[in-house]
Amino acid sequence: MKKLLLIVNPCSGRAKMRGELLRVTEIFSNADFEVTVYPTKARGDATKRASLISENEYDIIVVCGGDGTLNEVITGLMQAGVNCRLGYIPSGTLNEWSSGLNISRSIPQAARDIINGKEITLDIGKFGSKYFSYTASFGAFTSASYSAPQEVKNVLGQAAYFFEGIKSLNNIKPVHLKFICDEKEVEGDFLFGAVSNSMSVGGIVKFDESAVKLNDGEFEVLLIRKPDNILKLQPLVEGIIHQELDREGMEFFHTKEITVIGGEGLSWTLDGEFAEGSQTVKIQNIHNAINLIVP
Repeated sequence: MKKLLLIVNPCSGRAKMRGELLRVTEIFSNADFEVTVYPTKARGDATKRASLISENEYDIIVVCGGDGTLNEVITGLMQAGVNCRLGYIPSGTLNEWSSGLNISRSIPQAARDIINGKEITLDIGKFGSKYFSYTASFGAFTSASYSAPQEVKNVLGQAAYFFEGIKSLNNIKPVHLKFICDEKEVEGDFLFGAVSNSMSVGGIVKFDESAVKLNDGEFEVLLIRKPDNILKLQPLVEGIIHQELDREGMEFFHTKEITVIGGEGLSWTLDGEFAEGSQTVKIQNIHNAINLIVP
């Protein structure tokens, strides 16, 4: 019999997985899987559990939670050097990564799609010694994902991120950074930056589908400079909203890896979770690092 490990974050989103766990387990069991359920107990627990998995121990590992839980599991697998087929049942508040892959927000349907879906390879990012599934970002809007209280996320859903992002505009502090990659070198005072492999960042910054490929071995990099006067801020905000990333003050390009210099003490988010920067950090694209089952 095939073996499946179901790693569940019982607190993600509106904790709706609590009422669906038996149904999901039955769906996998009826498809001839021996199911082991592991509920996470605290932040970082999913990484610890995934790091203990050995090669060929499970046929599929299914993650049920938000983007942060998925990040933890992928981090654990990368640390263990295990390449196992992954399934994702999004039950968090935002679920940015899954929306770009057309994974169902219906928990039972997402489970059925794991059984009947297709396998694709996807790139993963490495931020220093840490990993991220879809984005490493700093500055305006990015703190919204970890500063919005979980109970607020549960009530307001995606709107919680938007409101937290708007609040951050009042406290924008530019940071002087240098970005070095094979293609170019960029230096200046920046309000926002994202090194991503996703269709959106923070639920607010969205990319045109034609500009993003999730398994091409390259990141999409978006940098927004501090305008020299406050009147130029509005056109930058409009550019983000309308996906017009060629406006004055914006830098948008693709790269396999990038080194960031000058970010000691800078607050980053990796897939919505806080990470502290260092004076120099290298961000690398690990091409075709994971095998994910999608509809």
